[in-house]
Amino acid sequence: MPAFSLSAIPIGIRFMLLSAFGFAVMSACVKYVSLHGIPLFEIVAARALVSLIISYTDVKRKGLSPFGNNKPLLLLRSVLGTAALMCVYYAVTTLPLAEATVLQYMHPVFTAVLGFIVLKERLQGATLVSIALCLGGLYLMVQPNLNTSIDSALPPFSVAIALLGALGSSVAYVIVRKLSRSEDSSVIILYFPMVALPVSIVLMWPEFVMPSLPLTFLLVLVGVFTQIGQYGLTKAMQTQQAGEASAYAYVQIVFSTLIGIAIFQELPSMWTYLGGGLIVAGALFNAVGHRLFRRRLM
Repeated sequence: MPAFSLSAIPIGIRFMLLSAFGFAVMSACVKYVSLHGIPLFEIVAARALVSLIISYTDVKRKGLSPFGNNKPLLLLRSVLGTAALMCVYYAVTTLPLAEATVLQYMHPVFTAVLGFIVLKERLQGATLVSIALCLGGLYLMVQPNLNTSIDSALPPFSVAIALLGALGSSVAYVIVRKLSRSEDSSVIILYFPMVALPVSIVLMWPEFVMPSLPLTFLLVLVGVFTQIGQYGLTKAMQTQQAGEASAYAYVQIVFSTLIGIAIFQELPSMWTYLGGGLIVAGALFNAVGHRLFRRRLM
């Protein structure tokens, strides 16, 4: 039996796994600083400032114009991404980390459908089965909390905001896929903080809180790990079909669940473990399913 090699995993999937890890750590940092008194829009501003510095340095290193080619579409993606980010951060700060991540990661399903409608990408059988398994896992993890007879039911407003953020993220990600035909990934990433920073500064100003040195360090990490996640996501969308790559974003749920247990003592329920297992099964099926379908066609 041949030994497993990392090179056997498609590069787009590797980038998406990197993205999932980066965003999971970012979410943990967001939740931690929020619990210690840092307002939502201040967190968004800190994240945007760090991303702006890193992204601009990368663009200048490559000798690219920071304004790109398709300016209207770049701007649209950034506006939608900024709104979605604020929704996602609100969900992370008002829900348990695992559940917030689950609701956030409805966006790969939206992305696959939008990729089919907007980009005319064909949904292959393995991707459809994978998405079905992942949706089943999402239902198992969320449905006990959506039962209003249970004391630990999730706040409906937070759930709605989380789903709105997921939808906004999916639209932004499909736009990234379209932009990848004319724009360098560094320019796409740079545009986001160019919009998010001024918007978040205006919104945060009335409730600004001076952070301590440890919280300042964590705010910087929010930007650093967001950059890692965004880089992996953008590269994945450029090297893999939108629906296929997005299926692997569900791995962030596993990362976030483990972080929630270790740092925030948020012990998941039996439903979370069952649903998470189904989601992982869906991701693994997607990894091998396309090869099986190809072999049958040969």
